[in-house]
Amino acid sequence: MAKDDITAFLGSGTVYNGQLNFVGSVRIDGQFTGEIRSEGTLILGKDAKVDGTIQVSKLVRSGNLSGDLVVTGKTIMHKTANLPGNLAPRGLIMEEGALLQGSICRATNQ
Repeated sequence: MAKDDITAFLGSGTVYNGQLNFVGSVRIDGQFTGEIRSEGTLILGKDAKVDGTIQVSKLVRSGNLSGDLVVTGKTIMHKTANLPGNLAPRGLIMEEGALLQGSICRATNQ
């Protein structure tokens, strides 16, 4: 299995509340409310709606996310990404059209 292969997928129409801890890469296209923690990669599809506290190594976002984020590696925000919350990335790539309404501070090594 390659490093960036998706190990779990919460598809469109899925509604999940709670805590998510994972290894590898997880893609969310549905709704998630709660806490996400991983040293892996979190991918949010353009239809994703996530509300919670997130701490991951890498974040690739196209969908909506509300809450506080700590990303110990790189954050990629595609043009459809929307974040009304706080972001603490080690690196940030933001496409034209992505929306960030909150504060940004550099993440420290965890």
